Amino acid sequence: MIRIGRYAVHAIPSGDFALDGGSMFGVVPRPIWEKSNPPDERNRIALAMRLLLLRGPGRTWLVDTGVGDKWGDKENTIYRVENALLPDEALRRAGFDPGEITDVLLTHFHFDHGGGSTRRDGTPVFPNARHHVQRRQLEWARDPAPKDRASYRPPDFMPLYEQGLLVLHDGRDEIADGIEVLPMEGHTEAMQVVRVFDRETSLLYVADLVPTRSHIRLPFVMAYDNRPLQTMREKEELLSRAADEGWILFFEHDPGCAACRVVRGGRDFEPGPEVTFA
Repeated sequence: MIRIGRYAVHAIPSGDFALDGGSMFGVVPRPIWEKSNPPDERNRIALAMRLLLLRGPGRTWLVDTGVGDKWGDKENTIYRVENALLPDEALRRAGFDPGEITDVLLTHFHFDHGGGSTRRDGTPVFPNARHHVQRRQLEWARDPAPKDRASYRPPDFMPLYEQGLLVLHDGRDEIADGIEVLPMEGHTEAMQVVRVFDRETSLLYVADLVPTRSHIRLPFVMAYDNRPLQTMREKEELLSRAADEGWILFFEHDPGCAACRVVRGGRDFEPGPEVTFA
């Protein structure tokens, strides 16, 4: 646990999965990326599903909900899903009461980020919580482009919409004292990254803008991104500020590192010292 302003900040593991290494690194050749992210026999690299818990006075926030438990054996095998937990169970195993959650902040509705928002029977995991997302992300999820259509599964998010649990945001916004959302357009429409901050420290939950430490380098951009050049521009803008102001980057998908600083390197940016939550 670390503390930023009014919030106690915790990393919550909710499972592991794997995706194609070539897709995760786009135009970067395998001999480069496999040094830090060795693939398995099916060319998949290990990835985590790591949630962020913010415990503050009066409100407790959970950022993203993981893949959930609605998949069958075929899908779990394709994506090598292991140890997947619904977010309420992930919280219990980490020693927290899921009944504390007043707000769920969803970066976007791709299956590995919002799949744990609902149960197999379609009921919300946190029926008493407000679920925050960008309005344009909801619109996109309901009618996505062919490129990322397979990543959106209506049973993950439509029950939230139908039951009036969504709080829709329009652009950059400080949605609570010390919590800011910033829309990013490169990966998918209006994905939002989350900054938790006080006068001295900022932590940035980078979601799929920088899915792992390896993706700090500007050219390391996923083939999954709808607008890869836009991703590079967004990374450069945020990482410049992070390096200059000493921000902490919190990784949703890095299997071995929850968070680190970022520094300017010889060509662009490089991972800095690791930040632990123990």
